[in-house]
Amino acid sequence: MTEPTTKPTNGNGKRRHILMTIAAIFITLGVAWLLLDRFVLSLRETTDDAYVVGNQVRVSAEVDGTVIEVLTQNTARVAAGQMLARLDDTDARQQLARAAAELAQAVRQVRMQQAQAVQFDAVVGERELQLARARADLAKREPLLVEQSVAGEEVRHAREAVQLAQSSLTQAQQQAAAAHALVSSMPLEQHPAVQVAGIAYQNSWLALRRTTVVAPVSGYVAQRRVQLGQRVTSGEHLLTVIPLGEVWLEANYKESQLRHLRIGQAATIIADLYGRDVAYHGRIVGLAAGTGAAFALLPPQNASGNWIKVVQRVPVKIALDPEELAAHPLRIGLSTTTTVDTHDRGGAVLAAEPDRTTRERTEVYMHDLAAAAAEVLAIIRANAD
Repeated sequence: MTEPTTKPTNGNGKRRHILMTIAAIFITLGVAWLLLDRFVLSLRETTDDAYVVGNQVRVSAEVDGTVIEVLTQNTARVAAGQMLARLDDTDARQQLARAAAELAQAVRQVRMQQAQAVQFDAVVGERELQLARARADLAKREPLLVEQSVAGEEVRHAREAVQLAQSSLTQAQQQAAAAHALVSSMPLEQHPAVQVAGIAYQNSWLALRRTTVVAPVSGYVAQRRVQLGQRVTSGEHLLTVIPLGEVWLEANYKESQLRHLRIGQAATIIADLYGRDVAYHGRIVGLAAGTGAAFALLPPQNASGNWIKVVQRVPVKIALDPEELAAHPLRIGLSTTTTVDTHDRGGAVLAAEPDRTTRERTEVYMHDLAAAAAEVLAIIRANAD
């Protein structure tokens, strides 16, 4: 009697199950990737050619002079209106004193012209009396000439005296009119000569104030070039102030990435300084009107025979959140990786309306001329009595 043999276990079914499971996993991953690419990745545009940009406010000398004091250093924090340097003001003070003397002289000259006008008015009154006396004499003699009580020559002399008095009166009236034309019965401080001298005084006053170099905006000092004893001229660059609280981003996207970029789209920025631990959020506020190469110092000449096509990039301006900047400050020139969410494509590619909003303004150079005007008025009053 033969013993029954045991049927060996078939491993093909288990292997097939494993392979099908692996295939299902890969298919699932592939579908997930396709969905991710279709609904997420394809709606984002990323570039690592993005840098922090900000205003570099160049501080220049407003007048010529020699630097006698420097009150700041590179990396220092300064406030708008803070003194940064001071120039020798000896010449400016002398010019101000000269302008004050010229203003006082102008006031005294106008006073003299007013006195002359009054004097000519008195002369006019005198000439009127002389004319009236000459006419009265003529009126007395003409009837006597009919009666032949006086000689004709005497009457003729009387008529000539009337004519002479009339001419003298006319001359005096014209002189009085010319004298009054210089003063025009206006207040002393409104006389043109006094106003010209007053403006010259105010200019000298401003020149004295401008020997002090101040910061136009709040920020951090960079590129300090000014040194003690240096002779500077008007307009010469002394240093730079950078307001780091107002920086933005310039992301240089390839021209093939611009198709779906719109103003107002949200952007996520990762700065190399902080890494992925800090993410900034911003929005597109504008796209440049040309490529970076078009605005380069030496634009490429594409008409040459050895031309090679290079993918161009267009700067995209992205505004950053001020609160995030305050929490994690950035410096201009830092590298970032920028990702723009292009899901919302309803915005404009270019700005449709002119931007009439004033975004940058400083008032530190708007000197209060009220003090200068008060000094001018004091000089006028001191020389008017």
